[in-house]
Amino acid sequence: MDLTLPRSSLLKAATLSLLTLCAACSREAAPPAASADQTAAASAVVPGGPLETREPNGKDFKPAFAGQTRAPAIKSEFAIDVSVVAKDLNGAWAFEFLPDERILVTERRGDLRIVGKDGKVSAPLKGLPKVYFEGQGGLLDVALDPQFATNRTIYWTYAEPREGGNGTTLAKGVLSADETAVEQVKVIFRQLPAWESNLHFGSRIVFSADGTKLFLALGERSVPDARVHSQDLTMHLGKVVRLNLDGSVPSDNPFVGRSDAKPEIWSYGHRNIQAATLDAEGKLWTIEHGPRGGDELNQPQAGLNYGWPVITYGIEYAGPKIGDGITAKEGLEQPVYYWDPVIAPSGMVVYNGSAFPEWQGNILVGGLATTKLVRLQLQDGKVVGEEWLLQDRGKRIRDVKQGPDGSVYVVTEAPDGEILKLSRKS
Repeated sequence: MDLTLPRSSLLKAATLSLLTLCAACSREAAPPAASADQTAAASAVVPGGPLETREPNGKDFKPAFAGQTRAPAIKSEFAIDVSVVAKDLNGAWAFEFLPDERILVTERRGDLRIVGKDGKVSAPLKGLPKVYFEGQGGLLDVALDPQFATNRTIYWTYAEPREGGNGTTLAKGVLSADETAVEQVKVIFRQLPAWESNLHFGSRIVFSADGTKLFLALGERSVPDARVHSQDLTMHLGKVVRLNLDGSVPSDNPFVGRSDAKPEIWSYGHRNIQAATLDAEGKLWTIEHGPRGGDELNQPQAGLNYGWPVITYGIEYAGPKIGDGITAKEGLEQPVYYWDPVIAPSGMVVYNGSAFPEWQGNILVGGLATTKLVRLQLQDGKVVGEEWLLQDRGKRIRDVKQGPDGSVYVVTEAPDGEILKLSRKS
């Protein structure tokens, strides 16, 4: 579920959606809020059972294999200390550690800032292009070039205002010597076509293990006339693309040489990916928002189709099934794991640090509407356990990173956004 707006905006959207749906408006309706009974049910966990005990939205949908959803509840057998690294962030969306452990952080309205080791937040860096700051749009992900230590290059994504609409754009630039600006700014990729929508921009930047390529996850813009193009190889909507670091197309991309496909495309049939990372073996993992139910954990591989909107474990926000109401079809990939009801995922990491050796190889993903950090325990590529952390903070978690010290860091959303550090309590 794409609960990427503040709660006040979601309440307004829920009211408007009932009206606009009847008028065949192109914007998706907001999901209904959980009832008191559902909230109580979610805490009634049976030993050895799953954490999620509410009724699924896809009432007659069945998982394709055992363990594809509602894995057994697990619990870390040690205490965790949570400390505030920075506060008063305004609409933070992503963050990245600099080599000296200071932190770059994006704010959706278009500001890129540096958080010092003392927690002080810098003035916005100059030089970034104008962003489309409406709905879910704005300044989005940020990542350091693999050779940042020598070239000081950073990459970022943003919703770009364009003729005929807007779209996700990837740019790169050089952090100035005095760290007050980004210089030599160059756009290296634009999601095409532009679309009139303020929803589902994606987007996450992930560098390949060898540092010579990057993956960029893109949303399908949500509205019904756009989302069908997740299956269209002539458009970038609902795709993962793979690029060289200058924005050119790698010669070994799966659709290179085909006249009926964009050569940048790596995988397709995605909805709205806002979590992506590599594991220790260099494999790409993504998590995408489902509609009402059906958030998906995938491992996108070259040339494969991940099904949206032909197959899904979610339903329309207004209640009906989507398309033919099916969850599987020959030639379409199944998710490794899915959630119904959703967690509203954003930001993820496969943990490989020393601070929490018990979490080695686990996936940590932020939850927006669910205001929690979700830990997934993996075995042989499958999810075998799930833990919910930070629920007591009541914060919408937008991004997750492993710090240089092996601690886990998360950034939370407005109005009083914070960067939190999770460390082992001594």
